[in-house]
Amino acid sequence: MVDKMRIAVLTSGGDAPGMNAAVRTIAVMGLAQGHEVLGVRHGYQGLLEGELTPLTLSEVNGISRQGGTILGSARSKVFPTEEGQAQAKKMLKKHEVDALIVLGGNGSLTGAHLLAKDRPCQIIGLPASIDNDIGHCGLSIGTDTAVNTIVEACDRISDTARAHRRAFIVEVMGRHSGFLAMRAGIAAEADAILYGEAKLDEDDIVDRLRAILQRSFAPGGYKTRALFIKAEGVEVPTKRLVKRLQYHLEKDAPDVDIRETILGHVVRGGRPSGLDRCIAQRLAFAAVSACEAGLHDVMLAWQSPEDAGQATQDPFVRIIPIADVLAETTKLLNGTSPVVQARIALLKKAENLLAL
Repeated sequence: MVDKMRIAVLTSGGDAPGMNAAVRTIAVMGLAQGHEVLGVRHGYQGLLEGELTPLTLSEVNGISRQGGTILGSARSKVFPTEEGQAQAKKMLKKHEVDALIVLGGNGSLTGAHLLAKDRPCQIIGLPASIDNDIGHCGLSIGTDTAVNTIVEACDRISDTARAHRRAFIVEVMGRHSGFLAMRAGIAAEADAILYGEAKLDEDDIVDRLRAILQRSFAPGGYKTRALFIKAEGVEVPTKRLVKRLQYHLEKDAPDVDIRETILGHVVRGGRPSGLDRCIAQRLAFAAVSACEAGLHDVMLAWQSPEDAGQATQDPFVRIIPIADVLAETTKLLNGTSPVVQARIALLKKAENLLAL
């Protein structure tokens, strides 16, 4: 029998669909095991202000289907400072927290690793980021829903584009990672996918897209729409690309218009997909088990591409030190990770097929 613990759960950074499913699983499993479970309201800022309240079964009932996070999230400039860290540890001690589970992306996990120093309590991380930009993790909580949202939006845009013989550039989230653009672009039958990791200059991008438009709308062709998916990490503004391509279309295909759609935070919201709920639930289950096992300063990862860290009872979940996660995340973001390089190489092989 595991000793009774007081487990706190915190959601931080950008919200991701599936966070609530993780919160519910932590609460349900924790309470079933005889633990007390606290919810930290409004992220690290709420921790500094002592906003820790008990989670009940009635409060978490049915929340798995909800987007966002019932605990709320907030940025905190104070938390990373020495004063902020001291205050956070003071609050953890005041509320007699034995283990803190942090759901979030790179910044949130960095904060968790920072807080783990001197071990004020056990610190466990869970990857939640729609951009899927967390090291040693095949899919983060929220990524699948974001991809599905983009694909649905592109399907709708394609309907109207075909009706009016138009081209569209659809910008999606992904400031430092083009994963969403890549996966959604293939699923939505995009004619081209633009992502920051390719490091193309503006003229090169325009030349490539112009060539695709020429082929797509050439006399006698079968296409009645062109769709380009662009990650926000591409430095050239979408509006500028549209303006330059419209100039060329006036000569190449004067009856064709090109429009822009920036999906923005639409990508972040919505009910989590079945896969995101499953990932969140299984990671959360493993997180409570990690608390009971006395683990500290680790993250639970879903389908680690390199089988990093240690195995768990769940063959899809692995235990990885947060320090290793952060180091690999840096490589993901600067493009030196073998995972990113393999992803780009595979996509380049398919680029000529996209516009057919």
